[in-house]
Amino acid sequence: MICGGGKRKGRSKKWKQILKFPHITQCLNILDQSSITYKYLIEQQPLGWLLFRQFCDTKSDLKIAIGFLDAVIAFEVAPDEKRKEVAQEVFEKYLKPTSPEYISQINSNLSSSCEQNISEGDITREQFTPCVDVIKEWLSKEPFTEFLDSMYFKRYLQWKWLESQPVTKNTFRMYRVLGKGGFGEVCACQVRATGKMYACKKLEKKRIKKRKGEAMALNEKQILQKVNSRFVVSLAYAFETKDALCLVLTIMNGGDLKFHIHHMGNPGFEEERVIFYAAEIACGLSDLHAERIVYRDLKPENILLDDFGHLRISDLGLAVEIPEGETIRGRVGTVGYMAPEVIKNERYTFSPDWWGLGCIIYEMIEGQAPFRARKEKVKRDEVDRRVKEDTESYSEKFSEDARSICMQLLQKDPKERLACGAKDVRSHPFFKNINFKRLEAGILEPPFVPDPRAVYAKDVLDIEQFSTVKGVNLDTTDDAFYTRFSSGSVSIPWQNEMIETECYQEMNVFGQDGGPSPDLLDDVPPPPPQRGFFDRLFRRRRCLPCASGSK
Repeated sequence: MICGGGKRKGRSKKWKQILKFPHITQCLNILDQSSITYKYLIEQQPLGWLLFRQFCDTKSDLKIAIGFLDAVIAFEVAPDEKRKEVAQEVFEKYLKPTSPEYISQINSNLSSSCEQNISEGDITREQFTPCVDVIKEWLSKEPFTEFLDSMYFKRYLQWKWLESQPVTKNTFRMYRVLGKGGFGEVCACQVRATGKMYACKKLEKKRIKKRKGEAMALNEKQILQKVNSRFVVSLAYAFETKDALCLVLTIMNGGDLKFHIHHMGNPGFEEERVIFYAAEIACGLSDLHAERIVYRDLKPENILLDDFGHLRISDLGLAVEIPEGETIRGRVGTVGYMAPEVIKNERYTFSPDWWGLGCIIYEMIEGQAPFRARKEKVKRDEVDRRVKEDTESYSEKFSEDARSICMQLLQKDPKERLACGAKDVRSHPFFKNINFKRLEAGILEPPFVPDPRAVYAKDVLDIEQFSTVKGVNLDTTDDAFYTRFSSGSVSIPWQNEMIETECYQEMNVFGQDGGPSPDLLDDVPPPPPQRGFFDRLFRRRRCLPCASGSK
């Protein structure tokens, strides 16, 4: 059950008090803690971008430029059959000199090139990219400097101040247990201020210390914090309690892929569903690899579905960041899903992840993994031998394209494996009907939507209880690790939470005349702190003897 419903949408009665803006004079230290560049503030910070848009709305030339950027995004995610039509509309409105909304910052050579490509039908999704680069370069100069002197930037500092406030267990309401991780339970939780639901992964401090798991726990937290992808579980908060370290993550109520493959009727899926899931996993892996992170534990139970049927990669405990130009070695992963080079303890970069994708595609189609039948009793060494030496077999369930992509991803030699060279896995014919721009924008409809009344998992009563950890004492030497772990809110997910729950829309109000509100004026002192009920009560009692003495 979710508390505080109704018009508040799960928010606390005191949500506006929790998210009350400080006076701008209290936010100046944020300038020292935060990057103030166009790339960071406008391109990477969701609230920075929205406030910059508001600023641009006050100036006609900037408003047109933002309109052009929006139009290009609409073009990039347009269905293939409408691409030429939308491209023509963008050109006519913004790049044609006779248009009232013509953007003069884009030179005539670029405009002419776009016009020629459109007329010849030679239109790629990157058609307007050079024009976009010109506009962003222009916006990053004088318009950005003017923004930094505006009330909109001051409001951004107020939001960053709220984002930086301490996070404790009292920030959330805790609900039922969803499952368990390696170091403790995972339960549902809800942010009191916004009503947004998350999953809280608890890492018991004594259990971590007993297993010497500090480095693994901190590594997972730091990698989650670095990745911002709609195809990878997001970390929104990290905090500590007396007994546990807590990771607050995207809640995924639709169950894991293993459950859907093996417990929802006949094992495996129709190919349309396999293609959609494989495309989302490929996007997630590409986003991880763009940050130099290799995942190393790709298997169906680590792929989770959300309420709408979209997938995210979860459990990044074995993921590791690889420095530029280097390779790593490590025999980690799950038996039957580890790549040959991992089993042989050879050096690698990202190749094991593409092997894992091949295993998952195969299992989604066949209903069992390529080198080990479901519930087959076989020794680990035999499974490893099969992975290194045997060629997987293909039934009539595999189409020509499905067989082709599996064979290319399950190449024993990583140098021969699809996606391990210059070729992108997403260009394989298996994905010919997937518009990846639309997929990455969250526009494509999933082929399966979980029933909100169903539970796609084991019964909670079947989840083993953790035994008490004995013989481990926590002391002050552990505090440095806890401090590094408990970093509070994670910037981009926190800002997206403010936007999605409409708190941004309701709180982001300026003065009645469109000017700054009093809390944004440097020369208007902040109001004195409001006294609480008990403070007023005790103050009144302190005054009573004086009153009786005067009588």
